[in-house]
Amino acid sequence: MTDPASELILLLPEQRRFAGQAISPAVGKVLARADVLDAEAGEKQQLQRHFDVLPRGWPMAAMSRQSDVGDARAGTWLRADPVHVRPDINGVRLMAWGNLELSMDEAVEFLQPLRPLFGDAGYLLSAPVSDRWYLMLPPEAPFPAFSTPTEGLGEDLLAHLPDGAQARRWRVLLTEAQVLLHNHPRNARRMAEGRLPVNSVWFWGGGRLPDSVRTLATAAVSMDAELLALARMAGLASSPQQAGSTLLDLRAHRDWAVLERGELAEALGGWKRRYGSLRLDFSDGRGYRISHGQQWRLLRSPVQALAR
Repeated sequence: MTDPASELILLLPEQRRFAGQAISPAVGKVLARADVLDAEAGEKQQLQRHFDVLPRGWPMAAMSRQSDVGDARAGTWLRADPVHVRPDINGVRLMAWGNLELSMDEAVEFLQPLRPLFGDAGYLLSAPVSDRWYLMLPPEAPFPAFSTPTEGLGEDLLAHLPDGAQARRWRVLLTEAQVLLHNHPRNARRMAEGRLPVNSVWFWGGGRLPDSVRTLATAAVSMDAELLALARMAGLASSPQQAGSTLLDLRAHRDWAVLERGELAEALGGWKRRYGSLRLDFSDGRGYRISHGQQWRLLRSPVQALAR
């Protein structure tokens, strides 16, 4: 039975990921008749449209730590994820995060010289997952605001380093961590194997575990660690339920034709049997809501391409 208040929500990357890729006439016609939505751009903002964190904030380090280990209530947490940065004529750019194919053995080796560095500053460094590194801070330790890795990818590192009274300490720690990683013998082996070196860390997501995470959805289908952390805190199921809205994470897609033939075709063909509407939510803030009765909007020209 259809729940008129429920939605099947497709979480999609920013539209420019599909720039230059044609939309089929059938899908273009559906999008032309849909309601156009506009919201704040950004991957964090996209998730905030669907999850309400209380108290307000976005302490992703604590939430993902709770999901990974279950001990996040013990203190304040900050992610210090392994990344690859590359110097160029304009500075140093963040080039890789989360896709370094880092084994657990490698993570343990990298952490050996880094632990004393952060320990002397009063922070405990650990890596329960090979590519998610955590700093445990004293409960009331101040720290500046940091950009997320997705905000910094491809951009100059300096543009995303914090400012203010608390920032200098973290800039010094980052520089010293980069020196230790640059000289680490494991990186020489990685480069000899044709893999990117782990030559920096990225601080982000600081804060304490929130009291609650609320959402109108009843299920979230995703392989993304951050989204799964939010979903687990909100008590969501990992597969669609008989009632309520479902979040389907398709942000990894880069080929519109593959998306059309796969998950989008399935969603367009089946949403009416279960949901009140189908929503396409792009991380740049653009969106489409497809609902019953829109087939009568006959005079609209088909959408031929997504906005760049």
